[in-house]
Amino acid sequence: MVMGLYLSACSENKNEAAATSKEMDAPVDIVEKQKVKVSLFSWPGYAFWFIAKEKNLAPELDLEISIIEDPYESFAQMGAGQLDITCSTVEYGPIAADTGGAVKLVAYTNPSYGTDKIILAPGINSAQDLKGKEVAVLEGGLTQIFFGIWLEQNGMAFNDVKYVNLVMDDAVAAMVSGKVAGAEFWEPFGSKVLSTLQGSRAVATSSEDYWIKSGLLGDGMYMSSAFLKDKPELAVKAFDAYWKAVDWWLKNPEEGAKIIAEGLKFPVEDVYAVIGPQGPPFKGGIYVFNFEEAAKFFGVIEGEPPLGLKHGHINEHWNLTSDWWLKFGLIKEKRSLETGVDFAPMKGVAELRK
Repeated sequence: MVMGLYLSACSENKNEAAATSKEMDAPVDIVEKQKVKVSLFSWPGYAFWFIAKEKNLAPELDLEISIIEDPYESFAQMGAGQLDITCSTVEYGPIAADTGGAVKLVAYTNPSYGTDKIILAPGINSAQDLKGKEVAVLEGGLTQIFFGIWLEQNGMAFNDVKYVNLVMDDAVAAMVSGKVAGAEFWEPFGSKVLSTLQGSRAVATSSEDYWIKSGLLGDGMYMSSAFLKDKPELAVKAFDAYWKAVDWWLKNPEEGAKIIAEGLKFPVEDVYAVIGPQGPPFKGGIYVFNFEEAAKFFGVIEGEPPLGLKHGHINEHWNLTSDWWLKFGLIKEKRSLETGVDFAPMKGVAELRK
């Protein structure tokens, strides 16, 4: 009897094993991930992509994230078909439109809320003391417009100084070594200069009411025109992944900051200095928009964005930056908003969230 039970059990186990083997041999549907190439420079305000990747918030996407410190290199790679998306400051749209439209702005992601500062070197006591001297900015970037407007507000012409094109690490070194008389910095670089260079001082910050309400200083997301045209559904999925990452961070700010810090190779304290420990509003850093706030800024959904900004404020921003690029000679003519901005990803995600 025992032997009979044993043989019966063996037979059952054998049948189960055969069935399991057949199941293992059966074809399995594997969804092939679609690669999306994203770049950013070392700045916590752009680094929500690391959360999207780490937390697999877009399972159908293979997010390939690279850090490129010069935004113009990212724009060039987008034009050459080597990148799909980049995050950078929000003023490049008019330049892209004037140079062939290979890149389109698709979102204004966060306004500066105190993170940007114009800092003068020791011994430079006024805007007038800068006449003929070198100042560090990212040429063709918001830092240059910020400096130009500040000079005019203080009785100088925007071209009374010599602009030196430097990324943040190099700008800090130039400032501390005395090679430049002033510079525009964002956090955590501005605080490092002020704490290191005795006698340096901040003379303008983006926490001031004028800069906040202008919406001038902020970050954006760009997509290549080819990506938008050839893979519109993929563009919407990637766009949605970014806003899902922001939503996740808002609910998990501490863990999110750690993921961003690891992705950027930043101390977590430097991440907090930019995006804050608990999310917006964070005076002294940036105000990270959620999707609804960004869509209101673009005028895609109804309502006013925060900080006194206007519904559809992207129109005013486009006009302001276009006017300044004409002054700096970086564009030949002022073009319409639609030549440099693509609303399709924003509208696509708005539809998904209804």
